[in-house]
Amino acid sequence: MINLFFCLIFLCHLINPSSSTVHLKSTSQSFVDSPARFTRRVNGSRICGSLHLADPLDACSLLLNEVEYGDSEIARFALIVRGKCAFEEKIRNAQDAGFRAAVVYDDQHNHNLISMVGNPDGIWIPAVFVSNEVGETLTKHAHAEENECCIISSLDETAWTVLVISFISLLVVVSLLATIFFTYNHRWNQRGTRHVIDNKVVDILPCITFDAAKLICNTGETCAICLEDYKDGECLKILPCQHDFHAGCVNSWLTKWATSCPVCKHDIRA
Repeated sequence: MINLFFCLIFLCHLINPSSSTVHLKSTSQSFVDSPARFTRRVNGSRICGSLHLADPLDACSLLLNEVEYGDSEIARFALIVRGKCAFEEKIRNAQDAGFRAAVVYDDQHNHNLISMVGNPDGIWIPAVFVSNEVGETLTKHAHAEENECCIISSLDETAWTVLVISFISLLVVVSLLATIFFTYNHRWNQRGTRHVIDNKVVDILPCITFDAAKLICNTGETCAICLEDYKDGECLKILPCQHDFHAGCVNSWLTKWATSCPVCKHDIRA
């Protein structure tokens, strides 16, 4: 059960905590991206800015196209190619150069989107990962024009967090109930198969016919299993401990419930 819980937590971390799209204003196209795990999320619903090719394009060293913060309302995005260095180094170099966001595109064709990972300390700009095909399209339309590119949040992070926690909680509860059910069922089956007596053994127990007028010594007048008084002509079975019961009652007891006498708990197998 504990292993299952940690597996669910691990899967939760593997799932992208939010999703977004990159929108290109000049072509009115939107492209699916994968937000980085170690960078800031997009504030509100979107962030827009001018798109600039990083120089060098891999952003593995200090960028030459450094921008100024003179106008705080102007946001600039760095378009970076994957490879040669870690994602964290690329994003830090873009941030140090004054960019407000980074778009990293794959250096290989037909690859699945990945979640960029790194150390979040000191990183405050958002970053997303897109495919090689999307990167080539963005490269062709990177004209450094104001608000030409937007990163649009598709799912609020708080809502996603609630969804993930609810899903994990549901799985944990269902798993717990299933564990309890199967454990109980297994023990019940063990009890039923290991602690009962075969019908053939029960059939050879001595049987007498009850006669109140000729009450045999040590024979009672009431069945301790069903608590009904014996009636003349009823068949009683005598256990090795000399306790007697209705034949049907003791047959059911020994073949379905236990191997011992209901009265003295003597195990008749002994």
